[in-house]
Amino acid sequence: MDWPHGGFPMSELRVIKKYPNRRLYDTVESRYITLDDVRRLVLQRIDFCVIDKRTQQDITRPVLLQVISEQEQRNGTILSQDFLAELIRSHDVGLEGMLSSYLEQNLRLFLSEKPPTGDPAAAASHLANQNYQRWHSAQEEIFRTLMKAANASPT
Repeated sequence: MDWPHGGFPMSELRVIKKYPNRRLYDTVESRYITLDDVRRLVLQRIDFCVIDKRTQQDITRPVLLQVISEQEQRNGTILSQDFLAELIRSHDVGLEGMLSSYLEQNLRLFLSEKPPTGDPAAAASHLANQNYQRWHSAQEEIFRTLMKAANASPT
């Protein structure tokens, strides 16, 4: 089965079934699980998909959004109200794919590097500088490609 979500390393895909009564059933462990259990699967990097038992549709993304929503309500928030509002607005401008890729790449970059500890402003500045450097390099590459194309085309 092809992993439709991306972003997770591939291993044996665990199927979670969601029943009409909203309960989640782990087919590997043969037991009902909670959203906290789903969160643990993510943290353990266990590949899974959630299938709606009635429609047979893959509903993994909505379930992951539920996990995030619960975490945001219980623990300290990562997603500010302004960020969430901008995210909602971004769906109306047609940049979903590009924005999704950008956010995913930046989160991976942020998590892969050890940002300066202690000072949130320093961490944000560090990340912003890295983003600027990547954006600047991409713009230069686009410009070089356009210049090559312009010089190669017959006039």
